[in-house]
Amino acid sequence: MTINVEGLAYRPCVGIMLLNARGEVFVAQRIDSPGGAWQMPQGGIDDGEAPAAAAMRELKEETGTNNATIIAEHAEWIPYDLPERLIKRLWKGRYRGQSQKWFAMRFLGTDGDIDINTAEPEFDAWRWTPMAELLDLVVPFKRYVYAELVEAFGHLAEAQDSGG
Repeated sequence: MTINVEGLAYRPCVGIMLLNARGEVFVAQRIDSPGGAWQMPQGGIDDGEAPAAAAMRELKEETGTNNATIIAEHAEWIPYDLPERLIKRLWKGRYRGQSQKWFAMRFLGTDGDIDINTAEPEFDAWRWTPMAELLDLVVPFKRYVYAELVEAFGHLAEAQDSGG
């Protein structure tokens, strides 16, 4: 059976590339996709919510902390289509995928601030990874999104001087 996605909209969403002082990126493994489905934090935008505010809210909801500052915003919204097998399963079949506004953030806390055991956990593991490894970790249908982000935010992956 083929699903006609032409009549389906994209869900408005934000994504966060959280970078630590070493220039590594926060990634987490989804609870609902065992076997290596790693991603950066992301989530829907509430009605009337500004994308930057949604990004800070989603960061807190998914990592237990929003001790970060926005250092860059991607110029464009980046859409992706879900694989057909997921369209009916996610968001009650109302969306064909997501259109995402991405933000790069600098993490200002310590690893101890991160707690993925949140009120509604989405992840069962997390780690910091070099930006160059993102494309090997993400599910195939989001790979081109992450490639665009690496290109746009790659210059931000340089380690920050700790001032010591």
